[in-house]
Amino acid sequence: MNTIIKYKIAAIDIGTNSFHLIIVEMLNDGSFNLLDRDREVLRLGSEKGKDLSLISETETKRAIKVLSSFSNLAKYHQATVRAISTSAVREAKNQKEFIDAVYKNTGITIEVVDGKTEAELIFLGLKKALPIGNKNVLCMDIGGGSTELIYAQNGISVFAESIKIGAVRLSKMFFPDYIITDSAIKSCGDYVEKQIMANKNINVNINFDFAAGVSGTIDTIFYLSQFIKYNKVKDVLNGFSFTKQEFEDVYDLIIKLKTPAERVLIQGMETNRADIIPGGIIILKKIFELFKIDKMVISEYALREGIVFDTYAKLKK
Repeated sequence: MNTIIKYKIAAIDIGTNSFHLIIVEMLNDGSFNLLDRDREVLRLGSEKGKDLSLISETETKRAIKVLSSFSNLAKYHQATVRAISTSAVREAKNQKEFIDAVYKNTGITIEVVDGKTEAELIFLGLKKALPIGNKNVLCMDIGGGSTELIYAQNGISVFAESIKIGAVRLSKMFFPDYIITDSAIKSCGDYVEKQIMANKNINVNINFDFAAGVSGTIDTIFYLSQFIKYNKVKDVLNGFSFTKQEFEDVYDLIIKLKTPAERVLIQGMETNRADIIPGGIIILKKIFELFKIDKMVISEYALREGIVFDTYAKLKK
């Protein structure tokens, strides 16, 4: 019988496309009970500057509002707060001003981690959700600003890399009005391949037992494939999968719809993702091709759960 122990943790993932919060109470066996959760779509670095180089005043104000709400939930549950930011804050020229403003207004200290640490935390969450065991596994998280690729053997990462390709970033670079063209699709795909292949730590010729994915773009592909096949979606994603052919069916459906107004009408498409989904699926298509993936398994645990398990380990010391 699991006895609840004294640790309550509020993990905040400050992403480029959305902010996530989970609040949990830890159990003796290292698992947890979910107490509360929240998610807000909030894009950082999308309004100003080249690439993701500047967080605007409007974005900062919205972030403070969201994080104040998260902080109040954490206080209600008397949970230890740990907030980690990803690529948008990592790259922002006004990173310090943003972090200081958040702390002043919410009391939340934002921890900026490098891409490799982000990838390792994602993998820490994922391997608690899926039965990896002694298998060789390729893991990925396609985010708003970056994509993390992890290859693990026997539960230990061989490489854990973050690449500056994400759905928001590529939309800003190749589809600034969110309208897609054949030439922009090709240019975007070529750029994605170049960025992956430029990372010397990544080996695309690896042997793996299965590929696993987490978070927005990959979850969306699964939702859409379910609606195409069954006209409904499963309540629980963890451990379910989609094949290369199922992905290509979704890709073909999305890529022929040139505007967000058309894409938002797809059954299962999240309203706030219809504009940036082309960038995400182009990344995934290239990953499928480069690594010769036949099937993608879904993990419901990602960065925020990785933050929970990492924080728990630190609190116990």
